[in-house]
Amino acid sequence: MRRIGSIVEMPLQEPNIMTMQDTNRRAPSEVMRLARMGSAHPTRLSFLRVLLRRVEDEGWHFTRPIWEVDDRGVGRAVYCAKGPERTYSLVAFAHDLPEDMRSDRVIATAWDATFTLFDGIPDEKDLARLEQNVPLQEAGRISSRELSLSRANRSVRLFNHVVDRLSKGLQPDLLEIEAVGYLMRTTAVYGAGKFGAADHEDIRDRPEMATPFQAEMLSVWLTRQFTVDIAEHLAVCKGNEKAVRLAGDIKARLGVGNSTGLGMAPFIVRHPVLLNNWMMVREEALARVRSLPEVTDQAKAALHQAFRKAQVNLAQWTSAHPLQVEKLNDLRTDFQLIEHKLLAFPSDARRPWDALWHWGEQALSLEGQEALLSLLLEPHGELIDGLSACMSADEAVSFRIDGAMRVQNLRALLKDNYDWALNIDFTRTENGVRFWYVSEEKLEPRLGDRGVDEGAEREQPLCIARLACELHADLCAFAEDDSVAAFLLRHPEHRYIVRRVQAAPKYPYAEIQDNLIASDMLPIDLMRCKLAFFGATHFDPRSDKWVRICLFQGEPYPLDQALNREAGHETARSC
Repeated sequence: MRRIGSIVEMPLQEPNIMTMQDTNRRAPSEVMRLARMGSAHPTRLSFLRVLLRRVEDEGWHFTRPIWEVDDRGVGRAVYCAKGPERTYSLVAFAHDLPEDMRSDRVIATAWDATFTLFDGIPDEKDLARLEQNVPLQEAGRISSRELSLSRANRSVRLFNHVVDRLSKGLQPDLLEIEAVGYLMRTTAVYGAGKFGAADHEDIRDRPEMATPFQAEMLSVWLTRQFTVDIAEHLAVCKGNEKAVRLAGDIKARLGVGNSTGLGMAPFIVRHPVLLNNWMMVREEALARVRSLPEVTDQAKAALHQAFRKAQVNLAQWTSAHPLQVEKLNDLRTDFQLIEHKLLAFPSDARRPWDALWHWGEQALSLEGQEALLSLLLEPHGELIDGLSACMSADEAVSFRIDGAMRVQNLRALLKDNYDWALNIDFTRTENGVRFWYVSEEKLEPRLGDRGVDEGAEREQPLCIARLACELHADLCAFAEDDSVAAFLLRHPEHRYIVRRVQAAPKYPYAEIQDNLIASDMLPIDLMRCKLAFFGATHFDPRSDKWVRICLFQGEPYPLDQALNREAGHETARSC
């Protein structure tokens, strides 16, 4: 990491700001389609990259004051992250999990490790309380002193391989490392008020928590440190004086895995203003880069460096899912084209970055175009990094309905912003075959088939396209000069979609412009879009509803930061 200058920006919630490159932003009709959203790549504006820059810029200090883990790998540890004003602590509990209880599924009841991110430094009373609740996860309860709740399982083959090799004084096989890419994978990282944790509203005014999901990203980053620490600890317990630590270059290749199902898919539908701000920031960043009149030597060198790093990532990216296999084949072809194009970059075009982008739109697949977007942003931190301050949202600003609006104006908003929805024929079976609901057992989102699965009568309002069509049909029975308030008195069921329609002019990227209950809809497209904003790599679908990814691979470790080298940290205790 390197120090990056910041740019002060107004919040995106203000409707009249950020007009700098309006004409260069890609249109919502192009950007907000599932096929493109399902091809998204992480960028320097992804949430984990924002966290890492802040940590470096502000000189955060990391320690491990508690390491009480026995030779079976059972015990507890505490990792502290001290920022300019506050300290956050990851409290980790390590467990001896029988093989037959290890599962990636959200319905699992036991895990190899469980975690919470504590607001401050926990004392013994706090630790005792957490030890009674955190290992239980959903069955326990945490408090407003905790910002997240999470759990992880070992990637058994690689974890055992690493421990065994280190215990013998040997480094693990690189092929084994690259085949998996992580020692543990999380199966859930809960925050924002779930199971008693602090609500986001309680911490959103803190600068370090202003960008979305910063508590969760910090929790996962510290968890990555734990996964290496416990593997090295068990190697010492097994091999004693023969044991060695992981070599730095091998350790860098390890991230934190994550298994994610349908639970995260509806999030971006339920938070339209937040989604708008994420997408608008990314599109504004691309527009700013495309508007540049020249290519400096420094920017050219950074572009080539980013491409080489992306090539390494692509070489390590594998999947057995047919859809992703096809995408990866396209991406490898695209990278050959990009590599050849960069040999002659910059061209003599008036705006060379814009010319490179237009070439990509013509020459590359959707997967390649979104990878090119990530590459173009990478050299321009001083121009775009300040935009990360605009990625949060006060969603209450769009909650109030304008009841005085005339029906004719509401119809016009529908026509201008939801034409993509009004063109869908929902009398055709394939356009309405699926439905979203919440499971009774885990209170998690699920996707059913209408007429086959139970629960359609409790369908969640996630098909915005159909809701827009139903609103349009009922509006036709009202006079143009009738008020929206009068309409909603007769049809209160439309309040949800009316609110979204009225907000649409201010938030052009708020809606996914596809049918979310169509037979060919892929939930993994929703998941990939959100995961790319997290900073996830190695997107590997296991079905159309379940995916594995990797976080923080190739990034530094908290306890390896240069600012900690003099202080050091406690080594794993010999057994």
